[in-house]
Amino acid sequence: MEESFRSYTDKTSVYDIKPLRTLKPVFPSGNHQSPPPFVCSPPFGPFPPGFSPFYPFTSSQPHTHNNSNPSSVTPLRSFRSDAEGSTPKRKTPKKLVRPDNVNFESGITSPERENGNRNLVTSVLTRYEALRRRFSQLEDAREAVSGINKRADLKAGSTCMSRGVRTNTKKRPGIVPGVEIGDIFFFRFEMCLVGLHSPSMAGIDYLLLKGDTEEEDTITIATSIVSSGYYDNEEGDPDVLVYTGQGGGNADKEKQTSDQKLERGNLALEKSLVRNSPVRVIRGLKEASPSVKIYLYDGLYEVKESWVEKGKLGHNTFKYKLVRAPGQPPAFATWIGIQKWKGGLTSREGLILADLSSGVESIGVSLVNEVDDENGPGYFTYSTKVTYSESFKLTQPSIGCCDCSSSCKPGSLNFRCVRRNGGDYPYCGNGVLVSRKGMVYECSSSCPCLVCKLKVTQMGVKVKLEVFKTVDRGWGLRSWDPIRAGSFICIYAGEAKEKEKTMENDDYAFDTTRVYTAFKWNYERGLADEVDSEEVSEEPEMPLPLVISGKDVGNVARFMNHSCSPNVFWQPVSYEDNGQLFLHVAFFAVSHIPPMTELTYDYGVTRPSGAQNGDTLYGMKKCFCGSEYCRGSFG
Repeated sequence: MEESFRSYTDKTSVYDIKPLRTLKPVFPSGNHQSPPPFVCSPPFGPFPPGFSPFYPFTSSQPHTHNNSNPSSVTPLRSFRSDAEGSTPKRKTPKKLVRPDNVNFESGITSPERENGNRNLVTSVLTRYEALRRRFSQLEDAREAVSGINKRADLKAGSTCMSRGVRTNTKKRPGIVPGVEIGDIFFFRFEMCLVGLHSPSMAGIDYLLLKGDTEEEDTITIATSIVSSGYYDNEEGDPDVLVYTGQGGGNADKEKQTSDQKLERGNLALEKSLVRNSPVRVIRGLKEASPSVKIYLYDGLYEVKESWVEKGKLGHNTFKYKLVRAPGQPPAFATWIGIQKWKGGLTSREGLILADLSSGVESIGVSLVNEVDDENGPGYFTYSTKVTYSESFKLTQPSIGCCDCSSSCKPGSLNFRCVRRNGGDYPYCGNGVLVSRKGMVYECSSSCPCLVCKLKVTQMGVKVKLEVFKTVDRGWGLRSWDPIRAGSFICIYAGEAKEKEKTMENDDYAFDTTRVYTAFKWNYERGLADEVDSEEVSEEPEMPLPLVISGKDVGNVARFMNHSCSPNVFWQPVSYEDNGQLFLHVAFFAVSHIPPMTELTYDYGVTRPSGAQNGDTLYGMKKCFCGSEYCRGSFG
């Protein structure tokens, strides 16, 4: 042992080695006025002149290591993925959550998030859609500059997911609380947020259950499927669906590259067949625009058969025959019936007139009575205009036409039409209203744009409407087409009159001076990361009282009935005509409205003289809307 120590050489004396931590940069001597090649500064400053901090060292306050003030540090939990309990197939970059969003309150409790109800489902969908419209508005403004438009629906969905704006997170087979048969969705993320179908892309959703035997500890059953519309599912019976399994590489688009395997969703459907477990079916349907797909919840189905067949490219493909459970209200069958009416394959039962407007509307308005023998409403002149008497003049003068050169570009304050609307384009690119506001200003007919997108309410009705006889409320109005939330429906046409000259027995008068039930429809600033922006009032701002009578002259709006829980709201819109500024009452959809659903709005209640704010007001007519929140009267 002593010999080994004697043979040891102290190499530090040979190489003069020192610990690395003792090393420091040595700068060449010479001109002391030249700056050193390296600048050493703390991460959060202070910084020497000419040096700009970069991300993430951009704090406006000097950083300290005092543990008593942790508010400037983003908690580690903010960087966690919200997909708890799942194993991602690939790593995705984690998003940095801004500190001002850490304290966002969704207003949804843990039990409500796990199990929803109808009101909660409606609220979640309304909040998502409002946020999506806002993101779409911002993307439209960016696209006008950069030419790039990102998916606002995906951004809004991810935001709602991470902030807890969702419900029915408890996965289950069968009925989903608050989701009704016939509900329509325009985006896959909507179904995710309400627990109808969890995957944002996959067509089969399934659930892991405890097995019944010792051989099977766990089994998977299918909870829901989305029929994309690409599959060859036509059986001639709307209550039967032949569904193609997943896997094999785009079997639905005739690009299958390999055999499908009995695993995941395919295995879950097979187990549902054995256990006779119900499966929710969502039908993917294409409308007039090829780029727009609508998802229709068609209720519960049972898997009756399964087999394997060769696809068009020779690969094995799983097929499942599902039959709709009896006793459910019609959904897809109604859709199919409407398509046959439109195609002239079958006639509309109870049809009185094919076009009540006599060609005034670009899309004919049907008149239908399936209740009794009445041949139609009383006589009136159909018109899509609002006529103003000589005594009815607006106090706002004309300000001239829009100064856009080729197109009214959203987000640009260089254009008068954008400035008048508070700096934001009031509509998305597809004509959907973004937010309720005091007044929406549209371009006039003299706008020089080749294709002006700021004349939404001037372009007339864009859906197939039907005036029909109700059981207990006279004539009503509904649509053959699905209507997206925020979509324009029609204006209230007729004769503009002074309130003092309006007849008390005029059942077709729209009175802007009535008291209307307030409701929240616009996006939440905190949810959109706009906590510092100014809140926009949703209440109408009328420069003077406006009453429009549709008794003698009017359009389809005169047939819309009242409801205390309406699916349509009115919005003041102003635009010029022949150099004069005029007001109009335009109707927009509160939420997605399925086909053949009656369109209703709140008629409001007349405020009696001497009534104070906060007083309970009663209308002059009894309400028969049947809503859960019916106030009993209107008018």
